[in-house]
Amino acid sequence: MSTDTLPSHVPADKAVRLPYFSRTVVKECPHETMIPEMHRTLGPITYVTNIFPGDKPGWLLTGYDDTMAMLRDPDNFTKNGMGQWAQSIGEDWLVVPTEVDPPIHSFYRKALNPNFSPQKMAAMKDDLKRRASDLIDKFKDRGSCDFINEFSERYPIYIVLDLLGLPQERMAEFLSWEKDLLHSNDWEVRTAAVHKVVDYLRAEIAERRENPRDDYITKIFDFEAEEGRKWNDEEVLGHCYNLFIGGLDTVTTMLGNIFAHLARYPEQQQELRDHPDRIVLAVEEFLRVYGPVTAFRIAAREIEIHGQKIMPGDYVSVSTTVVNQDPALHDNPSQVRFDRKAAHVALGGGIHKCLGMHLARLELQVALEEFLGSVPQFRLKDGFELGYFVGNITFVPELELQWG
Repeated sequence: MSTDTLPSHVPADKAVRLPYFSRTVVKECPHETMIPEMHRTLGPITYVTNIFPGDKPGWLLTGYDDTMAMLRDPDNFTKNGMGQWAQSIGEDWLVVPTEVDPPIHSFYRKALNPNFSPQKMAAMKDDLKRRASDLIDKFKDRGSCDFINEFSERYPIYIVLDLLGLPQERMAEFLSWEKDLLHSNDWEVRTAAVHKVVDYLRAEIAERRENPRDDYITKIFDFEAEEGRKWNDEEVLGHCYNLFIGGLDTVTTMLGNIFAHLARYPEQQQELRDHPDRIVLAVEEFLRVYGPVTAFRIAAREIEIHGQKIMPGDYVSVSTTVVNQDPALHDNPSQVRFDRKAAHVALGGGIHKCLGMHLARLELQVALEEFLGSVPQFRLKDGFELGYFVGNITFVPELELQWG
């Protein structure tokens, strides 16, 4: 976007194109280079011309307090249709509860929260341990692994597919859809993937209506919205879509980022081996530094932030990786420290705090416990060059590890 095509309320000196949203693979660790540089050179609010997939523009907030204020203000900042998933295929359903505003949002969360409570998730720990150890057993004696393909993609996806009652044997196909949905900058590719996922989920929902099963999708049919109304098929679809895109990517991404860090910093890997009781806090610190997602709110009316006018319809970022390194909040913010106990927005905030946050935390904790307990000190495989995909989701696309 050139400066002569900027909206009239956007000053030219506030508009930039940032390498961090280039949706390419870089060799540097962006959490240690790009993000600290953004905090050094940008003000609290910047118009980034390539911040949204498809190189679309929006406002980047770099401060934790500004971001939390926005997350707590659903009246001025809407999430309605934020991801442009349904719009991209000419439909108007919403991702539930992620894209839904009050007041109906509260009805959805009332129905959903008990199913994702800490107690419900804790009851899944044995299954998580079994899933993790089954995968690790296949490579632990080999002395090396393709971490993404052999562990981090498969482990959380098993859990979500089990939850939804979807076939494990189609995992590779689901993964290819998910990558096109979340990692592509090509809107034609992204739209084609939305069609595939929506068509598949609609067929599964219709089949459950016809032949109910003992699974989560069937259970959703009994969830209630306002005045005791049962959810309709569009709402069921919106929620299943939410679990599909969230469950198939976020934990996988975090695991890659975490294990790349531990391979690069053997002393911290050893610290967790020597003190496994520190894993719970370590997960929080990894979420703070490596939380991968830049999401958005949409301005519902004309607003001013730090003297800058925001117009209705403008996208405003919730860039977790950037915000979590706010130097006003943290000392040496790009440094991972397991004793930090620091606030972060990796799992959102306000009414839209991540529905699956308790499951995500548990999955990460169990993965660390099982891997460190079964595999000796690991490092990047000889000759392997680590790269980071930078964009709305920041992750390592490949991670080759070796030990022994």
